[in-house]
Amino acid sequence: MSSPPYGRRSHEGSTNISDSDSEDEPKLPLNQFYPYIRCALCCGFLIDATTITECLHTFCKSCIVKHFFYSNRCPTCSIIVHQTQPLYNIRPDRQLQDIVYKMVPFLEESEREQMCIFYKERGLEVPKTAVVSSPAPVVRRQKKDNIPQSVFTIPPELDVSLLLEFVGAEEGISNYKPLERRYVRVSGEATVRHVELFIRRKMELSPTCQVDVVCGDHLLDHYQSLKDIQSSVGEEALQDGLLVLHFGLVLPSQI
Repeated sequence: MSSPPYGRRSHEGSTNISDSDSEDEPKLPLNQFYPYIRCALCCGFLIDATTITECLHTFCKSCIVKHFFYSNRCPTCSIIVHQTQPLYNIRPDRQLQDIVYKMVPFLEESEREQMCIFYKERGLEVPKTAVVSSPAPVVRRQKKDNIPQSVFTIPPELDVSLLLEFVGAEEGISNYKPLERRYVRVSGEATVRHVELFIRRKMELSPTCQVDVVCGDHLLDHYQSLKDIQSSVGEEALQDGLLVLHFGLVLPSQI
């Protein structure tokens, strides 16, 4: 995604500057501004610049969203952005993005072309913002964005937040990966079976391994929905608004 430095290149449209003005104005190579206009994750110029509100470090939107799938800390300063939903604490930085586009010639046009190619190759409708950028809609959007909004909106059907606590594995079970994402938001209609399948996929468990899921003192059945579990167990099952499920790995009983 990064582009070559264009700091010393001359362009059309700059001929209206007089020779005296251009001589008096100091010229700096573009690479001196790299720490401010490049993403620390992909090392390319910022695209859809997005800033973490807790520490004000900025990254490409796609880069920081992917990073938060595996960690809730800022990649630069390691501050905890949010305990469970770090995407709540990031905001688009349109002003910085405008600066990047003005400092790096052709970057905006190149990004727009790549976006159009991406959608067309997949048979998808190209978003209007990727084809036309008219001044009027941009002004209205900026006025609306004066109110801080989350970049990531959780669908209303995902109404249950889970905290998955691993309690251990029975002797004889090995070669499984740790569960990196303990906090999960899912639909209340999801069942214990869905949770088990999620755990199996993330931990890469063997088919011979059995997953026992417990809430409070109750060993849960596969058919039970999370909404029913939350209502039946009550406050004992909640921790800071999260439904706490403990799970362990056991070998199937042989009768």
